[in-house]
Amino acid sequence: MIKSVNNYPVSQLFDIASNVIYSIPRYQREYSWTKNQWEHLFDDIMENSPGYFLGSIICIDLTTDALAIPKRLELVDGQQRLATLSLLFAAIYDSLKSNEDELDDEKYFELINLKRKLVLKKGNDVIRVKPQIQNHNLNDYRAVLSGIKVIEDCEAPPYAGNRKIFRAYRYFQDRLKKIGNKESNNQLEEILHFLDKVNHSCMVKIEVDTHADAYILFESLNNRGMPLTAIDLIKNKLLARLESIEPGKVDHYFEQWNRLLNYLGDDYSIQERFFRHYYNAFKDELKTLHNVPVATRSNLIQIYEKLIDKDARVCLKKITAAGRIYALILSRNPDDTPNRLEKPLKDLERIQGAPSYLLMLYLIVQKSELQINDDQLKNIIELLVRFFVGRNLTDLPPTRDLTRLFMSIIDKLAGIKGDKIAEIILEQLSQVSASDDLFRQKLEGPIYDENSGVTRFILCSLAEQAMTKESWIDLWRIENKQYVWTIEHIFPQSESIPPSWVDMIAAGDEQKAKEYQQSHVHKLGNLTISGFNSTLGNKSFIEKRDRTDRKGLPVGYKNSLKLNEDLASAEMWTIRQIDDRTAKMVNKTLELFKV
Repeated sequence: MIKSVNNYPVSQLFDIASNVIYSIPRYQREYSWTKNQWEHLFDDIMENSPGYFLGSIICIDLTTDALAIPKRLELVDGQQRLATLSLLFAAIYDSLKSNEDELDDEKYFELINLKRKLVLKKGNDVIRVKPQIQNHNLNDYRAVLSGIKVIEDCEAPPYAGNRKIFRAYRYFQDRLKKIGNKESNNQLEEILHFLDKVNHSCMVKIEVDTHADAYILFESLNNRGMPLTAIDLIKNKLLARLESIEPGKVDHYFEQWNRLLNYLGDDYSIQERFFRHYYNAFKDELKTLHNVPVATRSNLIQIYEKLIDKDARVCLKKITAAGRIYALILSRNPDDTPNRLEKPLKDLERIQGAPSYLLMLYLIVQKSELQINDDQLKNIIELLVRFFVGRNLTDLPPTRDLTRLFMSIIDKLAGIKGDKIAEIILEQLSQVSASDDLFRQKLEGPIYDENSGVTRFILCSLAEQAMTKESWIDLWRIENKQYVWTIEHIFPQSESIPPSWVDMIAAGDEQKAKEYQQSHVHKLGNLTISGFNSTLGNKSFIEKRDRTDRKGLPVGYKNSLKLNEDLASAEMWTIRQIDDRTAKMVNKTLELFKV
């Protein structure tokens, strides 16, 4: 039975007067959000208007006494989001506390309010969000709060800094440091403005009586049809307008609309991204109809309402033509894609270079006017791939700046033609890319833990460098919706280190082996690509090296990949070898992907 359903601003969910504790039950999965989710949460709040919807939570009131304080709610769904919001509050508190001398009375009151969103007013030992205990989640979280002095001293468990609670907190700290312009002394104001956006973001809180009710509700919510999306609303507006202009022809236009969606595919996020990219790529032309600085999720409908009201037929014709080009960029139209662009475009997708698709859309649509050919486009795409390898590993420039970066590049291309196009793009990307020293530092660190997608791309690229047309292996082949070739940790990453590895890596010292695992297991030199990862796992190094399939063909480290050359001839695997191989692979990567 549902007790209540309410849409609350985040500030009210963490209301200091409510004395509510959100407890995550021990049976729930451990905190598992990663940088991708932290980034999306931060950027969604940053980029959208106050009141942005962050989702829903389902909870059960475990308080048996109606007058009891505090009231304890068990989170059945939404625990990842609420725990992350709490870590974001902790990072904002730390940032404001470090500038406490600059706070006037009103701003200092905000600081106190923020503290009470983390701990209850009745005592610093009562935390507002109580993570579950798996993988030290609760102790890691308490250590974060202890570090910012909102609860009593609490020693961090071993290796806490490598786990996701601390990494999420540090990620938000880093993002907050980059808010505002320090030279104009407005950083504090910008952080307070961001805090206001966090507080005014909304979530639906659903309270139920029992776990059975929660389960039924959860299943119901996840099995219902999807609500109307922004794209649905744009379609409805467009077709209604066209029907009013040309009664009886709506079927023709509906067919044209479906052709556009066939170009884009069924993934809603890609459809929505296309509509944003179309406006952002051609803003200079479209701003006379509706001039907003940049298309976002929150203003997308308003933008297209204006375009449709101006001329619905022209709007549909142009976005359909652009959609076909976007399908080429997405490699969804192989027949339309020139052979020399196929591999570079695939690489751009694989390195998560989608923010640059708005630039690619502009370049290909305007190809004739810009006087560029496929070879020049190929060079530009390869440049973007190199840029995104470094960007996605270093987070420079930050995600929130990428759309405006590529829009500004388009602005700078006005009046430019031919080879000069690539020169301008290279110049602009070079100015905002991370330094070689920072790129090297990230490559030398726990790269797999930082960004497994970039890691896979680097490993595959290094392996492909040594391939010929005759020896080519498709390392990106997918079967049953999974990659056939996957990342393999040579020194295993399993929590329980096999005895053979303890002996080899640390001369039988289990504690030392654990320390080595924490410091080296995710380094580039300890990683490779294997087509039979599930058969290798925790086997000894020699077994991994010499593994064969049923036909006697090598599927271990003697699988003919140049990437595994050092492993195929090694008799053992040590920390020194990991460091040496890391150094060699880092140098090759820097050479391959330097902007």
